[in-house]
Amino acid sequence: MPRLYLGKILLRWCDSCHAPVLSGICACGTPTRPVAVTPPGDARPAFPDDVERVNRIFSEHFGAPLIPEGHIALLNKVPAEDRMDEIVLGGAVVGAIRYFPEERRWEPLPRPAAAAYLKPTKRYVVVDDGAITSIRGSGASVLAPGLVSIDPAVAEGDEVFILTKAGECIGVGRAKVDAATAGTMDRGLVVRTRKNVQSVCVPGEATWEDVVAANEPVLADYEAASIRFVREVAQQNPEKPTVSYSGGKDSLATLLVVLKALGPVPLLFADTGFEFPETCENVDEVAERYGLEVLRVCDEEAFWKMFDENGPPAVDDRWCCTVCKLHPVGRLIGDHWGECLSFIGQRKYESVRRMQSRRVWRNAHVPQQLSAAPIQQWTAMHVWLYIFREKAPYNRLYERGLDRIGCFMCPSSDLATFAIIGVSHPELLAMWHGKLARWQERQGLSPDWIERGLWRKRGDADEEEDSYN
Repeated sequence: MPRLYLGKILLRWCDSCHAPVLSGICACGTPTRPVAVTPPGDARPAFPDDVERVNRIFSEHFGAPLIPEGHIALLNKVPAEDRMDEIVLGGAVVGAIRYFPEERRWEPLPRPAAAAYLKPTKRYVVVDDGAITSIRGSGASVLAPGLVSIDPAVAEGDEVFILTKAGECIGVGRAKVDAATAGTMDRGLVVRTRKNVQSVCVPGEATWEDVVAANEPVLADYEAASIRFVREVAQQNPEKPTVSYSGGKDSLATLLVVLKALGPVPLLFADTGFEFPETCENVDEVAERYGLEVLRVCDEEAFWKMFDENGPPAVDDRWCCTVCKLHPVGRLIGDHWGECLSFIGQRKYESVRRMQSRRVWRNAHVPQQLSAAPIQQWTAMHVWLYIFREKAPYNRLYERGLDRIGCFMCPSSDLATFAIIGVSHPELLAMWHGKLARWQERQGLSPDWIERGLWRKRGDADEEEDSYN
């Protein structure tokens, strides 16, 4: 898939603090180095459930976990058929995990730098010393004459580590034959080596408190710029200031900035009827923590009426956002103030449409609302480190493997996310699948329409971006 640049990739690493840093100089004074993540490069912290998932996937395949306890790990979502997350350790991309919906399984994709953290006990090959230079230096593939041994667990198509007789990793690749076949070959290709760029990897322990401290100057700068923006927009527009709060990390960071710029403001919360319980709990917790009024609106009935007429929303027909969020919020604003100014947690690193969006705008569906995006230039790491610094109560769903929080049946979700939700909230997914099944039967759709997630897309139109975050 093509690389997608939504802004400059800001992720760097301090080898002294063993921490990701978002500027050229760490707070400790050490120059930082860039981390070569794949664009758009909106990396995020790996929470405990993420670490458990990565380690389980690598352990099942290679016999050893990847992420050691006490080390800072990041995940970077990259373009893929469904979902693929790069894994950053020690300032290097050490591999990735990729989800295959048809097989309902994750696959590990290691890079050579992963050998700094794990020693595979299965799915590896050992090569003769004479093959080391060509494999490590030019990415040559493993041929039968250079093969010393191959782990019996290797099957055709498996990801494997390429080791020397001394146990040093000189490459990774995909097996083109199984172990039994390789043992009978005198010539031919055994492993096609992946030509990965060599990365500097410096393992070392750190805590998230250390990471926040390492980024304190840049966090202060971004906070100050966003506070200035909020005050300038509020001064130039007399409408009632509010924060559109979704229960997600971006709207939480936006709220923290607005509180420092303007003081307490009301929260607008569009309860679609498809929120996770944890999201509603977070709205209440945040309101109580900061002493804020919450104005809630819900029009679930309108959703089901539209569903019965048109079928489920799709990624290229996101009528759900208009029906369940924009129109109800517009009515709420009209009833309370006539018009209002809403600060919204929109960031350009989320999508092309948001990257191209103005920072202050009016949505045609909600002309009563003047929207403004204080954290438009922030990456996910800015957001998370700011939340950690402020010790703010974030939605605990992020700790359970979800990287974005919205409606549990959002058609923009990948099938890997639905698999996670199926484990964490099976009752919610079962309800949704029941509704889909009735539409499927009425329309005579294919038996795999639900299982393959075909309900999520109707045509080839561009994704309709959610304008209310």
